[in-house]
Amino acid sequence: MEATTATRVGPIPTEDVVCDSCTGLKLKALKSCLVCRVSYCELHLQPHYVSPAFEKHRLVEPLRNLQEKFCLRHDEVMKIFCRTDQQAICIFCHMDEHKDHDTVCAATDRKERQIECRTKVQQRIQKIERDVKVLQAEMDAINRSADEAVKDSERIFTELVHVIQQRSSALKEQIRSQQKVEVNLVREHQVKLEEKITELQEKNDELEQILHTDDHIQFLQSYSVLTNLSESVESLSINNLSLAYFKEVTHAVAETCKKVQDVLTETWPEILSKVVKVEALLPHPEPKSREEFLRYSCRLTLDPNTVNPWLGLSEDGRKATVMKEKQNYPDHPDRFTDWLQALSKESLTGRCYWEVERGTGGISVAVAYEDISRTGNESGFGNNNKSWTFGCFDVTYYFRHNFEKLLLSGPKSSKIGVFLDQRAGILSFYSISDKMTLLHKVKTTFTRPLRAGIWVYWVGDTAEFLTLKQTHVL
Repeated sequence: MEATTATRVGPIPTEDVVCDSCTGLKLKALKSCLVCRVSYCELHLQPHYVSPAFEKHRLVEPLRNLQEKFCLRHDEVMKIFCRTDQQAICIFCHMDEHKDHDTVCAATDRKERQIECRTKVQQRIQKIERDVKVLQAEMDAINRSADEAVKDSERIFTELVHVIQQRSSALKEQIRSQQKVEVNLVREHQVKLEEKITELQEKNDELEQILHTDDHIQFLQSYSVLTNLSESVESLSINNLSLAYFKEVTHAVAETCKKVQDVLTETWPEILSKVVKVEALLPHPEPKSREEFLRYSCRLTLDPNTVNPWLGLSEDGRKATVMKEKQNYPDHPDRFTDWLQALSKESLTGRCYWEVERGTGGISVAVAYEDISRTGNESGFGNNNKSWTFGCFDVTYYFRHNFEKLLLSGPKSSKIGVFLDQRAGILSFYSISDKMTLLHKVKTTFTRPLRAGIWVYWVGDTAEFLTLKQTHVL
């Protein structure tokens, strides 16, 4: 083979192997020789092609750090890979200290690993492609659901406005109808009174004529007739008249509107909470700051049908106090009878966050399935597999579930934050003061919606669901 002249065009990429024989400007290596242990450019490789002295030399693709391919101990090419020690070895190492190890030809192992790697990559690509399709389908579902929610809410509010307009029109018609009835009655009475006035004026004129007569007998005979006046029309006293008339209607309408506004004001945060609780299939990182937790804040009130008879309930239903006397609550199958406990009205699904403030004594905050027992020892929060409770006292904390109790420690605070990720099976309890400190975290599986619970211990102790401002951070 004839030698050729190698010319270099442009700079050599830094990742390329350069010729070890070039002096000055280095050219790109075309091959590496495992016998010479040198990499050659096209020009310096020519002797290996034309000289018989190089016939037994083994040329391979250019290798970086060529000397590292040889065994330092035996000075042989390392063609074998020891799977036991995860290192390259030469044939002599294979027959010596690695003879009982799991070894394989490096080229063969590479081929297998290449196939395995390519298979894994293809499988990974296919999985990601499936995930992309799932996410696309979920985005479409979210968009459809949002469009339907907007459409349905607009329809519902339109129907509500229509109902209000119908009631307004009906009330207007009723008022006008009653107005006609009352006005007609007054007008009839007015006409009768005007007729009576006319009659009396005629009598008065006749009386005036008789009063001027000189005939005493005629006067007396006429007087008895003139003074015999009819009382057929009932006289009215202005003091008995009401000037309010339809004012009570206005008052009643105003009261009704206020009730509607109060209902909307009270339920609006819950409606908004349903919006922010919509979560896609993507894994959401757990909140880190209190502001992030407040995104999932929910307004909780105690269900009066579950409150133990020795607990007093505040007017807004958010605070329970242990009383000295038993309260006169009606019997109800949902009422706790043996423990000073109560459950929330609201169910907990998805991600929820709330805070409970205790008084001077001890309380427990809990989550429980709705079908938790209401009587007996097993009805106590944590005394069954249907509830998880966190006890808060002046000097200690504890967690209890299914009769197993774990004593805990942490910074003391009168406020306890509770974070629930019902889908992910995460339940966390936090001390709330100047900063938010994790006290205990549970990882489990929740199979159905939960309710928040409180358990108060001694007379005068209180536990209250706090009102939190939702941040709506999206």
